[in-house]
Amino acid sequence: TQASRNTHTHIDTIYELEKAGLLNKTKIAEGGRKLRKNWNPSWVVLVGNSLVFFKDPKSQTPSSWKPGNSCPESSVDLRGAQLQWANNLSSKKNVFKLRTVTGNEFLLQSETDSLIREWFNTIQSVIDRLVSLTLCVFVCGGVLFYDQKPKTSVPRSASNLENTERKRVRSRLKKLILKRPPLQILQEKGLIKDQVFGCCLEMLCEREKNTVPRFVRLCTEAVERRGLETDGIYRVSGNLAVIQKLRFLVNHEKLNLDQSEWEDIHVITGALKLFFRELPEPLVPYGFFTDIVETIKMSDYLDKVDRLKWLVLSMPPPNHDTMRFMFSHLKRVMEHAKSNRMSTQNIGIVFGPTLMRPERDNANMAINMVYQNQAVELILNEFDRIFELNIPLTPSQPRTPNPPSPKDPFES
Repeated sequence: TQASRNTHTHIDTIYELEKAGLLNKTKIAEGGRKLRKNWNPSWVVLVGNSLVFFKDPKSQTPSSWKPGNSCPESSVDLRGAQLQWANNLSSKKNVFKLRTVTGNEFLLQSETDSLIREWFNTIQSVIDRLVSLTLCVFVCGGVLFYDQKPKTSVPRSASNLENTERKRVRSRLKKLILKRPPLQILQEKGLIKDQVFGCCLEMLCEREKNTVPRFVRLCTEAVERRGLETDGIYRVSGNLAVIQKLRFLVNHEKLNLDQSEWEDIHVITGALKLFFRELPEPLVPYGFFTDIVETIKMSDYLDKVDRLKWLVLSMPPPNHDTMRFMFSHLKRVMEHAKSNRMSTQNIGIVFGPTLMRPERDNANMAINMVYQNQAVELILNEFDRIFELNIPLTPSQPRTPNPPSPKDPFES
């Protein structure tokens, strides 16, 4: 648009381009809330007081980059930002973390040692320069406003006085930042409402005073009312735009999944899978992943089932109860396999990586995925033995034995 072109031209005119190039980027926190790592190549531009991220433009080079060439995905204000090496946060090498004053955190990475060091030093120099700018501080109703004073030659005595004042202001700002209440306190007071998507499972269940999230119940109830016979249920993708709309509304108002705008059952199943994928820690906690994979490798079937049962029972109540609830629902989906073609194997393929994953990506991703799928299949097949509890999490209803799984219709 004309407005965006004007904005880009304005940026290009006022600010000098410090650096531009291709880096791997992932956002790991937003507003203090942890996010799942999702590495992607990004064209990174350091200009003025901002670090701007663009989609990877394969044809661009640092010398040919212009702000008007493409629209940025996001930008980071470097004022007050913190930079540190963070190889311990990723299995990748040459990683550093950028944290903003708003609690957003990014990891940036390159395979080239010299390149990533150059980026680190350049960004750090910009942050230092922004800190050292002369600040004019105006206090108005408890809010601080800052402006940059023009550079003029001043006598030595005035310069010393200015340095003293600058240190005093910096000290006051530091104290002000340290006095900010933590995110948890603001959430407890209701000043910041916690989200449903991306919220820690334990916190969400504690807030709802239940061990199974309300959104999970709503989605599974909708599927069991009108989706059990649907071909490819949970396997077929829904409209992503509608799923995102549903995701937004869950956090802001009471949801009625019987309304006509949610009539596509694949939108509801897509939103439910997205909910599990966006959990900061998956339904199967990170600490259980390796043990479950090793259990699936065991040769003795009965020992394998008994060990898996012990691991599931050892999980925190929200994880255990939500898992039991979901697998009970998925068994009912399987009972209609002749209509929906969702065999045990197909459900394992869909929900293996959705419900469990390793904390850090590694070279064994493909092999792990096989074990993830097999773990889901084993829990489905041995549900009654693994979840031996007296109080059902769903209303009791007549159950028919599972029919033998038909040949997988999705196999070639």
